[in-house]
Amino acid sequence: MFPALLFYIFSFTIIISSLMVIFSKDPINSVLFLIFSFINASGIFLLAGAEFLALILVIVYVGAVAVLFLFVIMMLDFNLENIKKETKKYLPFGLLIGGILFLEIILMLYTPEIFSNEFKIIGNRITTDLTNTEILGNLIYTEYFLQFQIAGFILLVAMIGAIVLTLRHRDYVRRQNINSQIKRDPKESIDLVDIELTERRNNDY
Repeated sequence: MFPALLFYIFSFTIIISSLMVIFSKDPINSVLFLIFSFINASGIFLLAGAEFLALILVIVYVGAVAVLFLFVIMMLDFNLENIKKETKKYLPFGLLIGGILFLEIILMLYTPEIFSNEFKIIGNRITTDLTNTEILGNLIYTEYFLQFQIAGFILLVAMIGAIVLTLRHRDYVRRQNINSQIKRDPKESIDLVDIELTERRNNDY
């Protein structure tokens, strides 16, 4: 009874905080509600016995991604009027994508036989002697190794693309050219000069 009550509390809190992320006028408050929804989602994972996923959700999403969003929003000066105009412009496309995702969820709920075979394969490999972390590691690095590597490669490409898009070459900034430094001729870069030594006067001491 108590776990079911906690599940409904966490679920209701996630729904409310998710709506506040969308409808909040202040971007900082939206990020804070997003962090709150992540924490409640980790609570649901704990109730389901998936402690590894709960900790990953808190460490990665709350400790890294959401905090990064918060710092970016606090450093940038957002104009709410322009954001509202851009939101209205892309609202039909967003509703279309949301409708497609909603139909996929309905399809998964009312046609479970599509995923039943896959769930049976995974369920047959799970033994009670292993923890959730060990079971997840065995599945990722055996059955789903190729998919896991493809996902990592996609994230790597996205990271490189973000670096390339945000890279700006400024003419007034001196940059280090390692190739020209390696090919540099010591005879052209070093100039030996003979300095004539003169006797210092007593007044110099």
